[in-house]
Amino acid sequence: MSSLVDSMSVTEINQLRRYPDPASALELIKPITWFPPMWAYLCGVVASGVSPMGSLGLVVLGILLAGPIVCGMSQAANDWCDRHVDAINEPHRPIPSGRVPGRWGLWIALCMTAIALLVGSALGPWGFGATILGVIAAWAYSAEPVRLKKSGWWGPGLVGLCYEGLPWFTGAAVLSAGAPSWQIVLIAGLYALGAHGIMTLNDFKALDGDRQTGVNSLPVTLGPARAARVACWVMAVPQVVVISLLASWDKPVHAVLIAGLLAVQFWAMTVLLSNPKCRAPWYNGTGVGPYVLGMMVAAFALRSVGG
Repeated sequence: MSSLVDSMSVTEINQLRRYPDPASALELIKPITWFPPMWAYLCGVVASGVSPMGSLGLVVLGILLAGPIVCGMSQAANDWCDRHVDAINEPHRPIPSGRVPGRWGLWIALCMTAIALLVGSALGPWGFGATILGVIAAWAYSAEPVRLKKSGWWGPGLVGLCYEGLPWFTGAAVLSAGAPSWQIVLIAGLYALGAHGIMTLNDFKALDGDRQTGVNSLPVTLGPARAARVACWVMAVPQVVVISLLASWDKPVHAVLIAGLLAVQFWAMTVLLSNPKCRAPWYNGTGVGPYVLGMMVAAFALRSVGG
């Protein structure tokens, strides 16, 4: 028996698993992706103008819901629905490698969907409604027959909305126990729109598999160079609008700070455009930081504008 095991490859051994190991299950829900919606929820909390000290339970619960639960669920659902694509692009991923065997990826996604709805119901009607929208969007993005990720326009737009706009709106609504002001909705929407460009750059890593499996991401349909230029414009223009709005709302210091962060992004964009296919991961690690810092600066500006 030992000689048989010794002659088997790691992949073959993984395919014999009946249960996923905890480390692979954690990898499936991708903790590295939890930060953006958690940060956006905090931006909504700050922008509401309501002191979080009296509602720390709602703040913590909302952060957990936005990150580990809803975002983690969406990652599990995406990996399950993308298992054939990942077999080409990233065969080491938990499902195609066999480390999460059988239909366990689907069961994990479905269980986390139920947990998300249960936790979301504790955040009141606004939080619960946003949770329902987030869950529907996660499955609509990944699962057939809708599978919006097949579109290079609708897919990144939906992810940007759910990663930045919806959590921001939810944080503000939960803390203020009502609909956020139109200024909060507008700024959150602009940053969600800009996140479309970030998601487009994230698609570069799956270029080969997307092309072979009919996923029409912008890097596939436009080519890496044009897709990168489009992504840069989509990221930059909404921030210019945010700067203009804050200046018109008598928030010049916040506007200048965001302008400085945008200048850093412009530098990173020049590096990206010199070799988009190779530099896209570098930009996601370098240029996205100033973007999300600008979100929090705008949130603090909104405390006295529309909070």
